[in-house]
Amino acid sequence: MTDARSNTSEVMIRISSLKKSFGSLEVLKGIDLDVHRGEKVVVLGPSGSGKSTMLRCINALEVPDSGTILVDGVEVTNRRTNLNHLREHLGMVFQRFNLWPHKTVLENVMLGQMVVSGRSRAEAEAKAMKTLERVGLASKAHDYPVRLSGGQQQRVGIARALAMDPKAILFDEPTSALDPELVGEVLSVMKSLADEGMTMVVVTHEIGFAREVADRVIFMDGGVIVEQGCPEDVLVSPREERTRAFLKRVL
Repeated sequence: MTDARSNTSEVMIRISSLKKSFGSLEVLKGIDLDVHRGEKVVVLGPSGSGKSTMLRCINALEVPDSGTILVDGVEVTNRRTNLNHLREHLGMVFQRFNLWPHKTVLENVMLGQMVVSGRSRAEAEAKAMKTLERVGLASKAHDYPVRLSGGQQQRVGIARALAMDPKAILFDEPTSALDPELVGEVLSVMKSLADEGMTMVVVTHEIGFAREVADRVIFMDGGVIVEQGCPEDVLVSPREERTRAFLKRVL
């Protein structure tokens, strides 16, 4: 596996001193993290450790209390930043799919292209069909989400993100809402994206995926990064007791 971190000039996402609280609960306590172009980073940790909040801050779905986030050189945390422009290049795949139930699969994949990127309807439809073919769902283009399995709905979510031609994609526990027999089809699509060199930050409990696909595994707990390293180091020989206790519970 190549080391996507070898060129320090190729930082795609840079997080510095990121803090976020909800009321009196401090969820992120000063996160520092660089993700390099083409790198696949898997983030593990117990519920409430701040993993999803970190992703939502990267995509400006949450506003940090302090710290800075840059995505491909654009400062997300600057109030003057055009967030639509940011989201053209930064895909997000959600735990609960977040599809519009009253729109067809094709329309779900077209909408962001037209609203955010300003593509014509014809351009958006052509791109949507291409990305649906890529995730194996072209035959479902005119169905509504309710007609799809959970795995198929999540693949539509991935197609929606891909249709924007993102430079990186954030995945927020993309398989946790799925029945076990449907997890594999979503992970298969994600593995193909990894093979193509997509920059990915994946919050998940899928240890097998982390072991197979990740360039780097990060373990978070209590709003901090406890340890990070290659999959072999973190998953097989973790240094920290908190990491060992977590892996013992989930493996």
